[in-house]
Amino acid sequence: MNQRQVGLLLLMLTAVNWGATWPIMKFLLTELPPLTMRAIGTAILALVLAGGALAFGVRLHVPREQRPRLILFALLNITAWMAFGTLALRWLTASEAAILAYTMPVWAALFAWPILSEKPGPRRIAGLILGFGSILILFAGRGVELGLAKLPGLLFILASALLFALGAVLSKRRPLVLHPITALAWQMAIGCLPMALLAPLLETFQPSLVTPPVWFWFGWFMIFSMGVSYLTWFGALARLPASTAAIGTLLAPVLSVMGAGVFLGEPLGWREALALCGTLAAVALAVGVRDKPA
Repeated sequence: MNQRQVGLLLLMLTAVNWGATWPIMKFLLTELPPLTMRAIGTAILALVLAGGALAFGVRLHVPREQRPRLILFALLNITAWMAFGTLALRWLTASEAAILAYTMPVWAALFAWPILSEKPGPRRIAGLILGFGSILILFAGRGVELGLAKLPGLLFILASALLFALGAVLSKRRPLVLHPITALAWQMAIGCLPMALLAPLLETFQPSLVTPPVWFWFGWFMIFSMGVSYLTWFGALARLPASTAAIGTLLAPVLSVMGAGVFLGEPLGWREALALCGTLAAVALAVGVRDKPA
């Protein structure tokens, strides 16, 4: 497989894992407070990654000149995406949060133009319009009224999407020259700190009240949605144009909506099927573009 094919495979794995994220998070929030859940998960994952790096002889040292960039990427890629996205679920359903979070490709494509000089061609523009239109079909069919009651959730999820898109583009512009495990371990460790500091001030957590099924799905969520998906995302981003990678993630909200319909009883019908077909077509258009190497 060439680098582009590897990138596309990693992108599809990312979309599947992120698609499962929102229904699982909504379920976990029945017993786990959002910031606490994310802080514990990222802290444990950072320790596991660091331990794995040491076990396999991967250096954890970060050169001084890369440290400011590492901190910025951690705040954008980890803290903003995880904390704001999870907090939004206090006001939004899993489907609403997923649909709004994946306005991210629009912002990534817009950021990539001035920052990376990735001017979108006709096929990518068509893919973006078709994919975003498919998401709007889902959104319009849910009977959602984003009034004042849901405004905090709307603001949190849009901030999450904007900042993560910016982080993705900046990561592409000036990537960290580190082993992927080292980069992710440090980003997880740094990114969890703001959540760990805020969680005790804003939330109450009683571990004894958490049931075994929630702990099981928390472990699944931590390994696949938080760990594996970040490795595959950064791997895809290193091999594909930022806008193509972002458009590919439009599969995730469709999978989220379908998962929420099956497991959480949220609406599932012809609109979801139509949106899935439109999104698949959009991704096919986007990844079918042969770009000049970045």
